[in-house]
Amino acid sequence: MTERPVVEYYFSFISLWSYVGSLVFCDIAKRHDVRVEFKPIDLMAVFAAGGGKPVRQRPPQRQSYRLVEMERWKRIRGIPLVTWPKFYPADPSLGHRMVLAAIRDGNDVTAFVHAGLKAVWADELNVEDADTLVNLADTGGLNGEELLARASEPELVAREEGLTREAIERQLFGAPFYFHRGEPFWGQDRLDQLESAIVSGNSPILSTRIP
Repeated sequence: MTERPVVEYYFSFISLWSYVGSLVFCDIAKRHDVRVEFKPIDLMAVFAAGGGKPVRQRPPQRQSYRLVEMERWKRIRGIPLVTWPKFYPADPSLGHRMVLAAIRDGNDVTAFVHAGLKAVWADELNVEDADTLVNLADTGGLNGEELLARASEPELVAREEGLTREAIERQLFGAPFYFHRGEPFWGQDRLDQLESAIVSGNSPILSTRIP
């Protein structure tokens, strides 16, 4: 019996490229019966640890080219995408902890995670707003009120912080990051490579820690 593939998925609701690749990643996971380990992280903390900068602090040249890439991938993926969302950047921590609460309960959070990404980058909703998050969770087939009520539990706060530390320790510097058998794939434009790794069964190419 073939072992079910596993992908660790580091993301943030405020990660543009997590949103751009979300539906494609979900399709890959479904077609190959992948077990996805959803790992929401504090993206700003990961940026800081890896030497990255928030969008508005980047050089104008990079900001300008980013807009070109957004329009390009919007066409390629056929998705709605707002260049400068009304509520970006927002603090996604509460929503992330609701995701973790649902995972702890054994629920499938795929739809909720996509809804949280789409909320920021297409629907211009405020993912800091509790009512908005409840509605997003409900739309994803979960009980939003119950998840919201548990989101501030110390265990979930610690889990959220632990995932961010884990990401930094694994030398992540942005999102999305996907890991399959320990092999890292950064960015939604590496999804074809991730799928190839899942299908091929080739030995993983592992990161080398620079001293």
